[in-house]
Amino acid sequence: MGSRDAGIKVEGQRELRKTLRAAGDDLEDLKAAHKAAAEIAAGGSRPLAPVRSGDLAGTIRAGGTKTSAVIRAGKKAVPYAGPIHWGWAARGIEPHPFLADGAQRTEPQWVELFYQALDKALKKVKGK
Repeated sequence: MGSRDAGIKVEGQRELRKTLRAAGDDLEDLKAAHKAAAEIAAGGSRPLAPVRSGDLAGTIRAGGTKTSAVIRAGKKAVPYAGPIHWGWAARGIEPHPFLADGAQRTEPQWVELFYQALDKALKKVKGK
């Protein structure tokens, strides 16, 4: 018997493919959970943004993908969000990590929401 004839048989291969496809589909469900979690964190960050004109807080927004939740601040008209958040030692700008602090302060809410969504997705994959 040659190496080509070794013959490995996988039992349940059809069910495995179906489960993996379902798991991939359920990742799409997590996109909404990531967005919702990011919305909570963004909401917690807005009041923490340093205020001079109020423009910076108005640029805080949430996003979600299959694999991550993201909060962003700044835009072309408000390019200073990064230096305000992270600081810029060469320019004497102290860091004010309002996005990170807002996410941390709201962590219990968005973590619970995410775990519920993940549990729901896993139950669908398991067929329950």
